[in-house]
Order: sequence, then structure tokens, then C-alpha cells
Amino acid sequence: MTIRQRPLTWFFTLAFLLSWAAWTPYVLSRNGVGIWDFTFPAVGGTSQLLGVLPGAYLGPITSALLVTGLTEGREGLRTWARRMSKWRVNWRWYVGVIVSVPAVLVLASTVLGARGPAMPSAVLLTAYLPGLVFQLVTTGLAEEPGWREFAMPRLQRRFGPVRATLIVGPIWGLWHMPLYLTDWGGDAVTWNIPVEFIATTIAFSFVMTWVFNATGESLPLAMLLHCGVNNFYSMGWGDMFPWLSNSYTTHAFLAASAIAAVIILLTTRGRLGQPPSDRPLHPLPPLPEQPPLAARPPRL
Repeated sequence: MTIRQRPLTWFFTLAFLLSWAAWTPYVLSRNGVGIWDFTFPAVGGTSQLLGVLPGAYLGPITSALLVTGLTEGREGLRTWARRMSKWRVNWRWYVGVIVSVPAVLVLASTVLGARGPAMPSAVLLTAYLPGLVFQLVTTGLAEEPGWREFAMPRLQRRFGPVRATLIVGPIWGLWHMPLYLTDWGGDAVTWNIPVEFIATTIAFSFVMTWVFNATGESLPLAMLLHCGVNNFYSMGWGDMFPWLSNSYTTHAFLAASAIAAVIILLTTRGRLGQPPSDRPLHPLPPLPEQPPLAARPPRL
């Protein structure tokens, strides 16, 4: 199986191998299972910048870069870079994503907690947008050029938007699994927490696919949507819902994502923003021709 024949298989495999290998010291350290007698230094009050971020950057974005370069060459890399920098989208999308993400999550948290939020502090209001920018250049840039920019157009061309989303969603969630053994996952992680997280990444992926397709495959908008959730929970949620336990973050996110996914699926009739022509918005290299069934070698 060559990389040209199976670029997606190679991409997903490399994304897991590179990230999980880079996260191994963090998992083994005192920030994780404690086998290695070393603690990752805290930067900005958290060990995750040094423990998680290197593996995140070595995973999806690096794998997409390597596979694109090896299969499509310099021209493919230039095309990939142009799609990554598609900022020119109607300003209403930016306002909608920036406003709707915290609004929906506040509403979901209010319903689950049976109590309205506290007024956001002045510190939160001042730091919220800078925090969002920081998330874009860390989490968003590390992950979305792989999951959405590399994988989704290829999967949608082959399977359609719904099946493609059902492939990327659980893979995206499973990629995070070693981090539940570290400070990233919090204290007292039980089996249901990562299961609920994977269910959330599947549901939220439908929202991500719709925004990505409806904006003409704008990666910056997909990054903004993803990072809007991260930014709200890392900065705003504890400030506005200090009486709720951390488990409510996943409950609220899953509930909001599931409801949004159902609404989007019904209103778009399963198109998820994909053009009616069934053609990708940006051309991709043709799929490699397969030999006739009788001529194919057996596979184990």
C-alpha cells in the first residue's frame, strides 16, 4: 500500500503515531501516570503548553503537510496553503461564530445547571478575544489543517458529507485518548468521560462540516468555530458557572452539539452545506485507478 494509493490512511496513521509518540513523556511523567519522576513546567499556569502542544503540532498538521508534499509535490503544497488562508468570507460568518458559540454553550449550561450564569468579569471580557487568537495559533492551527482541510474534502468526494463526518468525528475524538491519562483529562477520569467526549466530537463534527462547506471550505472559519468552544471553556465557563463541576462542560457541549447537528442535518437535508453539483469546491488530484477485481492481489 503506497502513500499515493492511500493518502488518507497514511495521514490518519501518521497523525496518531506522531502525536502519541510525542505525548508519551507527558503521559509517563508526574503530570500523567507518574512512572517517570519528572514534572513538566507550568507555563501560564498550565503544563499543557509544553506537554500537549508539541504532540498536537506533530500530528494532524505535520502529517497533512508530509502526505501532501509526497503525493502532490510543490503545487499541491501551494494549493493547500491557499485553502488554509481563505479569510475572505462574508463578515456575518465571523460575527455569527464568535457570538453564537459562547451564547449556545451558556444556554446549554444554564439548562443543565438549572441556574443562570454569573455576570462575566471585567478580566474575562478583556482577555476573551486575545485568548481566542491564542487558541487559533495553537489548537486551531495544530489540528484543523489536518482534520478539516486535508481529510474532509477527500472523504466527502468519496463518501459524501454525512459519511465523511462520521469517519472524521470518531477519529478526531480517539486521537485525544492518551491525554486522558494526563492533567489534560482532569482528576478521577472514569470510562464514561472519554466515551462522552467521542460522542461529542462526532456530533460537533456535523457543525464543523456545515460551516466548512457553507463558507466555501474556509479553514479559518472552521478553526474559529473549534477554538471558540475551547476558549469559552478555558476562560469563560469557570467564571460564569463557578458552582458547576467540570463534568458539566462535556454534558453541555454534547447536548448543544447534538441538537445543532440534528437541526443542520434536517435543514440541509443531509447536504451539510455541500454544493448541489456534488463537486468539491476545490479540485483535488484524481484518485488512483484500481485494477479490475480479479487482478487485485488478496489482502489480509
